[in-house]
Formats: sequence, structure tokens, C-alpha cells
Amino acid sequence: MSLTQHRRGWVITFSFIIALILTMIPLPSSVEIFRPEWVTLTLIYWCMALPTRVGVGVGFTLGLFLDVIRDTLLGQYALALTLVAFITLHMHQRVRVFPLWQQAMSIFILVMLESVVVLWVKGIIGESVSFWNLMATAGTSMVVWPFVYMVLRHVRRTYQVS
Repeated sequence: MSLTQHRRGWVITFSFIIALILTMIPLPSSVEIFRPEWVTLTLIYWCMALPTRVGVGVGFTLGLFLDVIRDTLLGQYALALTLVAFITLHMHQRVRVFPLWQQAMSIFILVMLESVVVLWVKGIIGESVSFWNLMATAGTSMVVWPFVYMVLRHVRRTYQVS
């Protein structure tokens, strides 16, 4: 039983790899601000669906990957995703029973929290970031959430990840 569960862990890993690839795809600068936070959305889904397998440690590791990919100060996304994973794990039983539109509102708040942490760290090191760009990212993530939720739920059920 334990061996089959570990075999299905590749599905979770593969979904995070896809999210990282979607984050790395270059976009025109006019559209870049509307890129959803794919890694954050995927992390939130797996923290809600399988809180015993995906947690704060995974959020920290993914954050380090994002720091390297986005060429930012090492640890800023790690801190933000760790915080998002912690809050998601703390509230996962409540958020799971919400309808998708209410879940999307929760996603907006979590992505805004991540963005505020990143904005705070960038402010400390002297970089300038527009707050409205962060709002656009959170809004797009909120709109994309039902699609991400449906796709990842279908994948989880198809491959019987538990």
C-alpha cells in the first residue's frame, strides 16, 4: 500500500514542474503583469487536497525554485510560499467545502498575501514594484482558479493520488 502511494507522488511532482514551466514561459511586457501565479495555485490545490503530503516544506522548496527562476533575492518567494502553504493547511477544511467562486475569492486573498510579502521584501532591498501589477496578478489568478482546480482534481482522481 505504501509503495503504491509513493509511486503516485510523481503526479504531484509533475504538476509542480508544469507550473514552474508555465511561470518561465516568456510573455510580452504588456501581458506579463496578467500572468497567474501558477506555482502558488498548484501549491494551494495540493495543500487543500492532500494536506498530509504537501505542506510548508514543499512551499519553501518551490519558493526557492521560484527565487532562482525569477532571479530574485534568495528566500523572498520561499518566505511567501511558506506563508501561503501554512495558511492553506490551517484553513483547508473550511475552504474545501466552499463553492468554486468563494474558493476563488480565497485564492485572491492568498495570492495578494504572497504579493504583499514579495512587495515588502522588494521594498526593503530598494526595488520598486507597482501595487497595481500585483493586483492584476492576483485577479488573474482568481479568474484562472476554477480551471486549475478542475484540471488538478481530474488528474488526482484519474491517477488515484492519495
